[in-house]
Amino acid sequence: MIARDAAKTLIRLANGFPVIAITGPRQAGKTTLAKAVFKDKQYISLENPDEREFAQNDPKRFLARFPQGAILDEVQRCPELLSWLQGWVDSRGVMGDFVLTGSAQLNLIEGITQSLAGRVGRVELLPLSASELTAADKLPRSLSECLIQGGYPALYSRDVSAQDWFANYIATYVERDVRQIISVRDLGQFQTFVKMCAARTGQLLNLTSLGADCGISAVTAKHWLTVLEASYVITLLRPHHRNYGKRLVKTPKLYFLDSGLAAWLMGIRDPQTLETHASRGAIFETWVVSELYKKRLNAGQPLDLYFWRDSQGNEVDLIAETVEGLQPIEIKSGATYASDWTKGLTTWRALSQSESLAPALIYGGDTSFEREGLKVWGWRDPARAID
Repeated sequence: MIARDAAKTLIRLANGFPVIAITGPRQAGKTTLAKAVFKDKQYISLENPDEREFAQNDPKRFLARFPQGAILDEVQRCPELLSWLQGWVDSRGVMGDFVLTGSAQLNLIEGITQSLAGRVGRVELLPLSASELTAADKLPRSLSECLIQGGYPALYSRDVSAQDWFANYIATYVERDVRQIISVRDLGQFQTFVKMCAARTGQLLNLTSLGADCGISAVTAKHWLTVLEASYVITLLRPHHRNYGKRLVKTPKLYFLDSGLAAWLMGIRDPQTLETHASRGAIFETWVVSELYKKRLNAGQPLDLYFWRDSQGNEVDLIAETVEGLQPIEIKSGATYASDWTKGLTTWRALSQSESLAPALIYGGDTSFEREGLKVWGWRDPARAID
């Protein structure tokens, strides 16, 4: 197993909460992490029909089987168990008693909010980060290989090609997760929708255009986007709320949470094709955004990540809120630094003045350096931009 940065956060939360919840996309390593951190706890999967029936029909006896607590996998399959779990952990008063994992965020979080408020510490686990792969000496040698492969653990622990794995992943995702969350009459149309979203990764969201390209209404497109967010396929990066006297773009930007999945959905099958592909910059930006998401989520911190764009087209790719101030970050896929890359950063710093920290830039080159107060990070160290 590749060591996960979120393990320390789980241990910290287990000291203060009776229930720990690990959510995230399928195959991100939630179960593996839970078993590694909580080695002494019994593991039960509620995907197992016998266990699920037991939990549904006799939840009190089901929970009584675990005097030392347990890892309950895919707990969203039995949401009624959460109400019983509330009373169970309250009567025992043991921290780190039960560990819950789940992939369908809407179902699981709704149940946690209603039944376990104040009793649960939550970690959202995304696929492997660059820092985790580097520590395990598994980070791909080139940037294009890294973008194509993405971060799903199976691609670094099995003898399987990314192309074979992503094809089966999407088929399983649509057949299982989508059917669990919503009723989609035409699964083929939903798959087309996912591909159209991939083609728009790194772009401002236009629901009307997206729906028209898929033959659905903007209302349906918005609903289906909620499904993709709930299952950790995409995220919507919101614009920063302060305008500093400028008219701002208020539309969110759409990003996939794994660059490899986005590339596969675009039909990009090898690093060589990616090198000259028109979407290479968007895929690199997607990868960097997901890396910064992982950094915050693995540490159990609020995301507090935004972008900034005014009506004149001036833009900063990421604004990270920190305790010291606002951290502006620019993202460029080129391998050679160019001085005109800082135009958006300069404009934003002039407007934000004392609220802005020293700007950072993440680019597609190998080396990291500092130039005229700008910290420039190579692609192997993207998360260092918000240390």
